[in-house]
Amino acid sequence: MSQADVIFKRMCEDILENGTDNKGEEIRPRWDDGEPAYTLARFGVVNRYDLSKEFPALTFRKVAFKTCIDELLWIWQRQSENIHDLKGHIWDSWADNSGSIGKAYGYQQAKRHFYADVKEEALYTAFGGLCAENGHIYAEKVTRDGRDGFIMTQLDKAIYDLRTTPFSRRILVTMWNPEEQYEMHLAPCAYEMTFMVTKDTGTDGGSGLILNGILNQRSNDLLAAGNWNVVQYSVLIYMIAHICGMKAGELVHVIGNAHIYDRHVDIIKELIKRPQYPAPKFSITRDVRDFYDFTVDDFSLTDYEYGPQVENIPVAV
Repeated sequence: MSQADVIFKRMCEDILENGTDNKGEEIRPRWDDGEPAYTLARFGVVNRYDLSKEFPALTFRKVAFKTCIDELLWIWQRQSENIHDLKGHIWDSWADNSGSIGKAYGYQQAKRHFYADVKEEALYTAFGGLCAENGHIYAEKVTRDGRDGFIMTQLDKAIYDLRTTPFSRRILVTMWNPEEQYEMHLAPCAYEMTFMVTKDTGTDGGSGLILNGILNQRSNDLLAAGNWNVVQYSVLIYMIAHICGMKAGELVHVIGNAHIYDRHVDIIKELIKRPQYPAPKFSITRDVRDFYDFTVDDFSLTDYEYGPQVENIPVAV
């Protein structure tokens, strides 16, 4: 059976049995009919997924894999905050008339920051130059407050560090920006990735490097996105490991508020009673070396068995 199923079932059972019920309290989310969307919730849930052993896709029901990856690329690669750049309709409820979800997710990813510790020679080592063949600009040289440095996105700085100083303890990407939250239609739920490189000490004589990541998530709707985010950020680790010549290691998923909505309780109870199947096999099907060259079609799930889809899940906004 899939370890993702085991973890998901255990997490749901714990919340159903021990979760805090906020019924009757002042809350923000509402159902389409205007009624409050109450939850059962647990604080500080931590799950570990060993990507070297299996890919953590739920088999109780099918993960819409291509749609899931498209949203990941929309945020991390296309760095967009507009739903017109997204094939799915996940974000429609939060978009304005122009299609924007405000200064969240992709908007924060696209922001460039000043780094005084970046060296031009090392940029050529990491990227082969300051600009990619596809037109993506990795870094621009500037002087700020009398100091020379480069402006880069957080992601490009993380890739730079992984390729030049992989054992740094400062490799992370965050989308949590308090100053601009009032301009976000929804504050980021999955808001930060911290990366750590370890050494391959396996019995097969491996001597390479392993990329691990911690996904920090302030809030997780388990029925709608419990495994969705796990799949996305597992793929992100695979992507970055691939372009950095590393192996994918562990994804540690830290959830501040893991919850089941009141109208999802019966659906969850039925879901976790379903049969469980072996985890599918994941692969990157093309030898991509630039993060911004990946497409949805470069990822494959095979031998994927799963239960029936859950239709018409009510979504709280």
